[in-house]
Amino acid sequence: MAAMTEMPMQFTSGPPETVLPPEDAAARAALDAALDAPPPQRRDAVAAVVARWPRDLAPWAALGSLGRDDVEAYAAFRVGYHRGLDRLRQNGWRGSGYVRWRHETNRPFLRCLAGLARQAAVIGETDEAERCTLFLQQCDPSWPPPDLS
Repeated sequence: MAAMTEMPMQFTSGPPETVLPPEDAAARAALDAALDAPPPQRRDAVAAVVARWPRDLAPWAALGSLGRDDVEAYAAFRVGYHRGLDRLRQNGWRGSGYVRWRHETNRPFLRCLAGLARQAAVIGETDEAERCTLFLQQCDPSWPPPDLS
């Protein structure tokens, strides 16, 4: 009879968790300055930051929040969401697992996803709104966070 090889038991504490690295410091400073611009110039100032740092997510989330209409807001949040999926994959995410709000660096992605859910509902994309809402709850089971702004 062949000897049985024992396999070590492995316990996990749940799905893996992805924490995105900080965004570019210069982009963050430029975004802060753009958000401090007077309201009539604010949207264009944020759009300039997006154009300079299109891979950073916080500028996309801000642009979505400043959209001139529902479709522009939807489009900005959608681009930020897809850029966020790219960033998650580059940082080890394999299509499932936590992306929690409690990590400051995950918040731009989650803001884009939440904005996309909201705007999808506004423009009548009910299926997309529901998928995004479910995805938010899968990313962070305690969604929505009390400090969401």
